[in-house]
This record gives sequence, C-alpha cells and structure tokens, in this order.
Amino acid sequence: MYKVGEVAVYPGHGVGRIESIEEKEFSGMKQAFYIMKILDTDMTIMIPVDGVKNAGLRGVIDSCEVMRVYEILKDKKVIHDNAPWNRRYKEYMEKIKSGSIFEVAMVLRELYSLRVWKELSFGEKKMFEIARNLIKKELSISLDKEEEEVEGEIESIFLKNYKD
Repeated sequence: MYKVGEVAVYPGHGVGRIESIEEKEFSGMKQAFYIMKILDTDMTIMIPVDGVKNAGLRGVIDSCEVMRVYEILKDKKVIHDNAPWNRRYKEYMEKIKSGSIFEVAMVLRELYSLRVWKELSFGEKKMFEIARNLIKKELSISLDKEEEEVEGEIESIFLKNYKD
C-alpha cells in the first residue's frame, strides 16, 4: 500500500505522487482510490487501491537497477525492423504501457538506433520523446539527480554507441 506523498510509476504516464487516498461511491459500493498526480503533465489519475496490481502501479526502481537500464541502452545489437510503422508503433506502445522501465529502455534504444539510420517520422519522434521522458524522470528520481544530468548520461551512451 502506498502512502500520501510517495512517488510511484503509472504505466504509460510515468512518475506520479500520491496526493491523497479517497473513498468514492460507485453504483452503491464504496471503494478506496489513490489520487495520483503525474509529475510531468499534472494529470490527475484515480487508481482503485484494490486494483493497483491490475493497473500496473509500481514503485520507482532502486538505484541498483539503474545499471540494468543503462546496459539495455548500451546494447548495440538492434535489429532494424522493416515492418510498417503502424505495427512497430503498436509494439512500442505495448512496451511503454507495460510499465516496465526496461521495456521502455528497449523502445528508446531501438528508436535512437533507427534515428541514426534514417529520419524519424512524426509518430516515431513523438514515441522517442515519450520513451526518453519516462526514463529520464524515473532515473532522476531513483538516482536523486537533475533530469538534465540523466538526459546527458543517456545521450552520452548513445553517442558512444553510434560515433563509429
């Protein structure tokens, strides 16, 4: 159970802070909800307390897990899928909505690699930004660093990977 003031990750939306825990009545039944404000967008989300697992709400990764994210980003073995963009988009969205930062890191790595290979479409650029922002925000909280510093670390990984 999360407490008011704690941060957690909501799949597809990113890191948010639990603002309150409120009881609401729907169809004559009372239910407790986390009221969560997403830090990047100020969006407010209601998550049923007893539906947290189904919603995919999870804690921010530990700093020791950050190295795994960086290892995924460093992996140069990226296969360029020549599938139509709409199919890749669907696969990327499934990974982003999974709530796993490791899946999101794979999306970012693939799109960065693709960006080196060709000009990204508007949709690909938007997906790239979503993945980068989700990772940047969570890693900055996990490492207690400024987002710009984390973004610089990610960028330096990619620059080392693709300078050849």
